[in-house]
Amino acid sequence: MATAKKKAPAKRAAAAPRKAAAKKSPAKKAAAAKKKPAKGNAFRNAINDALGQMDQWMDTAKLKAKQLAAEEKLMQKKAELAAKAEMDKVKHLADQAEKWMRARLKSDSKKLNALEKKLSKQLRDTEKKLISQAKAAEKKANKAGKDLKKKIQGTAKKAPAKAKAAAPKKKAVAKKKPAARKKAAPRKAKARASK
Repeated sequence: MATAKKKAPAKRAAAAPRKAAAKKSPAKKAAAAKKKPAKGNAFRNAINDALGQMDQWMDTAKLKAKQLAAEEKLMQKKAELAAKAEMDKVKHLADQAEKWMRARLKSDSKKLNALEKKLSKQLRDTEKKLISQAKAAEKKANKAGKDLKKKIQGTAKKAPAKAKAAAPKKKAVAKKKPAARKKAAPRKAKARASK
């Protein structure tokens, strides 16, 4: 048993360096590989170099892809911000246009109301003027009618007196002989005249 106990610590000591070697980072391994002299043939070394370069290219490609993705995201964000800014600008312009239209409608309605009032006043004034002119014409016509009636009545009063004075003259004219009738022309003359 004593021998078994002694062997166990020896196994532990031998296993410890292996674990330490396994814990080395890849960078340390690469540095250790460079320090060691190259073993094996040149073909294997060329393959290893090519694989190393390919890993480097892959890392570069991955980095470039990440950069391109970041740039694409940035461009997308810029495009979104530009679209949002345009939408805000359009909305602002629409609000301004709506406000302007409301102000214009209000101003136009005021102007139309003022014009309507002015026209209705002019219409009332014209109507009053026409009514006063019609009344004046009616008064003038009534006055002229009364004057004419008076003249007719005055003439009617004078006419019977004149008629009585002129009556004997008419009788004298009636006593005169009627004018002799002219003889008819012969028929032959009438026929010639018609031809």
